[in-house]
Amino acid sequence: MISQEDLQELHDRQAIEHTLVTYCRGIDRCDMEALKSVYWPEATDDHGSFNGNAHEFCEYVIPALKQMRQTMHLISNVYIELAGDRAKAETYCVAYHHLNGDDGVQDMIVGGRYLDLFEKRSAKWKILKRVYVMDWNQNMAATAEWEAGLYGQLRTRGSRFPEDPWYSFG
Repeated sequence: MISQEDLQELHDRQAIEHTLVTYCRGIDRCDMEALKSVYWPEATDDHGSFNGNAHEFCEYVIPALKQMRQTMHLISNVYIELAGDRAKAETYCVAYHHLNGDDGVQDMIVGGRYLDLFEKRSAKWKILKRVYVMDWNQNMAATAEWEAGLYGQLRTRGSRFPEDPWYSFG
């Protein structure tokens, strides 16, 4: 028999992971509302090129990402330490960026970790403090093929808010 305390811990961990996935979805779709929803209003985010209020980070990063052709943020290895209504989490991230560069179309891939302090208020977990740690990066001329071969046959393509297929699906 699972205890109520264990059930609450499982629920809290799942809620935190859902917040992390919502961040990735919001940033890749350039969905401002989704992105801001993961942070408390007074939250801070230190992403290196930006260090300040997290909602202001969202307003800073979305226009920059819209200049890129595509992005994809993948998370794994979510390590969470719960302490009542607070939690500390370390989440591995690999982010792919496909963009126009000075020498043509470029692919930038960066590996790092999100260090997050979460707080639960009214049963809702959100980020109170985030620091992005870069562990490695790789940059190269793009090799993506969009119009020929197998990939040319895949016509449902990802996009940004509100054109992405997700927003009209269902």
